[in-house]
Amino acid sequence: MENIPLGALAAVLVVLFICSAFFSGSETALMALNRYRMRHMAQAGHGGARRAQKLLDKPDRLIGLILLGNNFVNILITQLATYIGFRVYGDVGVAVATGLLTLTLLVFAEVAPKTLAALHSDRVAYPAAYVFTPLLVVAYPLVWTVNLVANGVLRAVGVRAENRAHQALSSEELRVAVNEAGSLIPARHQRMLVNLLDLEKATVEDIMVPRNEIVGIDLEDDWEEIEDQIIHSQYTRLPVFKGNVDNMLGFIHLRRVLPMVYRHEFSAAQLRASLREPYFIPQGTNLNRQLLNFQREQRRIGLVVDEYGDIEGLVTLEDLLEEVVGEFTTDPSAVSPEVLPQEDGSYLVDATIHLRELNRILGSRFPVDGPRTLNGMLLEYLETIPDANTSVLIDRYPIEIVHVKSNAIKTVRVSPRLPTRDGGQDSTSP
Repeated sequence: MENIPLGALAAVLVVLFICSAFFSGSETALMALNRYRMRHMAQAGHGGARRAQKLLDKPDRLIGLILLGNNFVNILITQLATYIGFRVYGDVGVAVATGLLTLTLLVFAEVAPKTLAALHSDRVAYPAAYVFTPLLVVAYPLVWTVNLVANGVLRAVGVRAENRAHQALSSEELRVAVNEAGSLIPARHQRMLVNLLDLEKATVEDIMVPRNEIVGIDLEDDWEEIEDQIIHSQYTRLPVFKGNVDNMLGFIHLRRVLPMVYRHEFSAAQLRASLREPYFIPQGTNLNRQLLNFQREQRRIGLVVDEYGDIEGLVTLEDLLEEVVGEFTTDPSAVSPEVLPQEDGSYLVDATIHLRELNRILGSRFPVDGPRTLNGMLLEYLETIPDANTSVLIDRYPIEIVHVKSNAIKTVRVSPRLPTRDGGQDSTSP
């Protein structure tokens, strides 16, 4: 090597540094790849993504290949730099070369390329996959031998290479991924996806129409009242009962019977013949399961029953879908909204509103793991039926009871949320 010019040796040294940087950076890039984006690109026909996916299916082989190449190159760099230092400065040059080499390798072959690869993993990993694929074939015997020994050591301590961590996202991780998508997913679509994930957390009690608010046909009413109710009803389907909702007979589809009503051909016998048997939903069924049940049973409406078989409320497919996409049906209650904004920034709220809906409208965080309605939350919080003009502070929202009737709170005024105070706690004040 004494006859080789120092310029040529320096050029070889630079090439080796580039190779070391390539091995270091490509390792970081491949390991930092978004696996789901990579799979999508591979399915779309991206050659680099397909090769990267194949390499990452056997991570022990890929890591073995990269480390073999990186260590081999770094050893050559060390030997060559030491020789160049010796030729230039003698024994002192060896020490100088060692010191400079440590800093240079750290900066140009480790930190810089790995940082670049972590920031732009796709741009680095996919081209690198084209290099590693044939290189793995050439070096396979050596890589296989190294992996055999390494895997043997891992097995000795109870770790098996084939037991790779399952990389499927949990619902919470998927929710974070959706929220972090930013401009990649429109804000409305993000809300829909998050709402869809939240179906597992909510149950039919969270969206049901309470028992005392169920609108239906009572066969004990006068026939003229029943016909008038059918003609003027704002709903497509109505439950039919006799006396009270506990004696439920079934559901009637008004569009099928309206022509007979207008022709004055409708009778009690025809009403009973038009009924479809009632569909019951166990209390506590989560919304995701109930959506599948509606689809399987080909139903659009059902009655929620408790463990004793008593009817607690009514749930429709439209109510369930609105949990995902938001309001989209013609809701009769839109004539008198449950939340009315006031000029002073407060809201007059119907206390029968579900807390989930109130949270969506106000952006509040009232707890939904206890009482389902605002009335229920206030009664639980106060532990008594309050008088009008009673005020309470919950989650820093001042709430004033405006109207109380019988044994329930009917209307409240919710004021804007107060700013945080160190050491402050929610409190009640009459």
